[in-house]
Amino acid sequence: MSTIASLSVQQLRQAAGLKEKIQSLEKQLSQLLGGTSKAPTVKVVSAKKKSGMSAAARAKISAAAKARWAKVKAAAPKPAAAPAAKPATKKKFTMSAAAKAKISAAAKARWAKVKAAKKTV
Repeated sequence: MSTIASLSVQQLRQAAGLKEKIQSLEKQLSQLLGGTSKAPTVKVVSAKKKSGMSAAARAKISAAAKARWAKVKAAAPKPAAAPAAKPATKKKFTMSAAAKAKISAAAKARWAKVKAAKKTV
């Protein structure tokens, strides 16, 4: 006998179909005899089902989440005086060319000191 791992997909499907037929026949037999026939069951490995949710279930969950958030937002304290319009944004600071040159010169002087100190040590 071959192992399950060495069977092809078609053979596995055929085995699963046979197993289902056997189970249904055992069920019919137990109904006829009025008792329960307990046969050892063998698990058949089948292709994984894609788990998912129906559109209706997603809609229910979405509606419930929206209702919860509405409740939270309603309970939250509101600011006393909310302005109607957006506050004016601050003007960006731009540095003049002279200021940039002054900072650059200072940085160059600092680095020159550092390099000079390394040469003497």
